[in-house]
Amino acid sequence: MKSWFFALVMVLSMPAMAAWPLADAEGKPLPSLAPLVDQVSGSVVNISTFTTRQISNPLLNDPFFRRFFQLPPGQQVPQSRRTQSAGSGVIIDAAKGIVVTNHHVVDGADEVTVQLADGRSFKGQVLGSDPEVDIAVLKIDARDLQALKLANSEQLRVGDFVMALGNPFGLGQTVTTGVVSALGRTGLGIEGYENFIQTDASINPGNSGGALVDLHGDLVGINTAILAPSGGNVGIGFAIPANMARASIEQILEHGEVRRGQLGVVIQDLTPDLAAAFDIDKHQRGVLIAEVQKDSAADKAGMKAGDVVISIDGKPVESAAALRNAVGVRRIGDKLRLTVLREGKTREIKARIGEPVQVAGSKQIHRYFDGARLQNADNGEGVVVAQIEPDSAALAAGLRPGDVIVSANRQRVRNVDDLRAAVRGSDARLLLRILRGNVALYLVLQ
Repeated sequence: MKSWFFALVMVLSMPAMAAWPLADAEGKPLPSLAPLVDQVSGSVVNISTFTTRQISNPLLNDPFFRRFFQLPPGQQVPQSRRTQSAGSGVIIDAAKGIVVTNHHVVDGADEVTVQLADGRSFKGQVLGSDPEVDIAVLKIDARDLQALKLANSEQLRVGDFVMALGNPFGLGQTVTTGVVSALGRTGLGIEGYENFIQTDASINPGNSGGALVDLHGDLVGINTAILAPSGGNVGIGFAIPANMARASIEQILEHGEVRRGQLGVVIQDLTPDLAAAFDIDKHQRGVLIAEVQKDSAADKAGMKAGDVVISIDGKPVESAAALRNAVGVRRIGDKLRLTVLREGKTREIKARIGEPVQVAGSKQIHRYFDGARLQNADNGEGVVVAQIEPDSAALAAGLRPGDVIVSANRQRVRNVDDLRAAVRGSDARLLLRILRGNVALYLVLQ
């Protein structure tokens, strides 16, 4: 079995095979992935981050403790803790020193250090990040760098051989191999936009931000997460496809942030029951438009509730997540050609990605939202905290970018207007229920 595997690897990697040692000293075949590792390993870096966090001591709330140490009432003793974490990254532009990693690797870091495969270390400057895709872009001031080329990840097929490189558990650069186990994985609740490559190449904590490469040595994905019910690798890892990462990287390099637009529709998967209700073939796959927001890009294009989107720019769209991803990687102003079913007939609709529906001046809703940019969630089921300014009231109150507000003062919130109505008249305190990642929690703003 092993000899068959290596023989197949050699056939599939013809460009690299010429450099391989084909025989040992006795003339026996000696296949190896070492030449491919030598080709790409210099482009993969280790990332160390240092974060200072403010912590509170519960003893300071004890009146006896405060009296014993003669602490005045109300006086707080600032305490901080410096923590360190490790991750991985990939150099994609050697001339400019551009490094790509995961947003969660550098999120909140006070200091970022990038260590190259040759042992050199440099301070990393965070140029920007996209929390919803989990991509961050760094810059280092270094020469003689080696970069990886971003591949067209749409050409990947299930069964293709891939190799993962990164810094698991802070051990240093490590190489693992496997195959593409599945494509287009969604609904995992890991990121806002999900279209993961699934692989059985071992990915462990610390591999985040590392490279997933094909047998040509091109970057096909950014390793980002694992499914680990036992706490370790079980052969199910996920990587952000290169094409999705590229869309975020280009905007970050151009604007310092990702300016993501919207169609302005509430969508849901077309189920067999819904298909029957709309007199559509029960085997038809697509996305049902449940609502079109007034004056949105979809509204201006002529889309209507009840339309079923079956393709975008000629590519089939079979789920709400796929439609959301297809729109999410486009820039504001980009044109889309949507094929829809309406009353049993196929139509083509041309739409232009519009600005997200948002609030200008969130302080007008409530003073605790000052400094936050709010917008309606794509699925019409909440209000997204799209961005928060540093040192703002919203940040101090405990809100974080990416939070989805689903209720306020025990009232259901589906959009910005609902939020405004729910907090009207509340001055001293707000009770919010939010979704943060795949966790729901209550947050008291006061």
